[in-house]
Amino acid sequence: MFERISPFDDVFEQFRRFERDVDELLSGGTSRNIRAFASGTFPAVNVAATPDAINVYLFAPGIDPKSLDTSLQQNVLLISGSRELQPPKDQGTFYRQERFSGAFRRVVALPDDVDPDRVEARYVDGIVHVTVGRRAEAKPRQIEIH
Repeated sequence: MFERISPFDDVFEQFRRFERDVDELLSGGTSRNIRAFASGTFPAVNVAATPDAINVYLFAPGIDPKSLDTSLQQNVLLISGSRELQPPKDQGTFYRQERFSGAFRRVVALPDDVDPDRVEARYVDGIVHVTVGRRAEAKPRQIEIH
């Protein structure tokens, strides 16, 4: 109904946008956007626990799963690799580049009851799913009283 109350509204919005950009720059490049990654947190990781296993989901679209190095040592899961982005064909100048490029390394601490002999990893639709089984002796069991 009312597009502008004042002819200065657009100018004030530009100042607010400039202030947000300066805040982002001065805060080390981290954005307040909930979908933004902080520095060093690529790729995103979700960790879920069930009574039988720990499931780790690593969101890595566009990465060749054969280029990932995945290891489990002393209840610590380490996934590392790199993603190289192709420069634009017209060699244009980037004014903003949000897609991560380069080497990455994610370390996930797992509970003490994981079984290093029961690990599986799959890559489906850009998601690495690592399942680490839990030791059977660590599971709670029902004790019958006589």
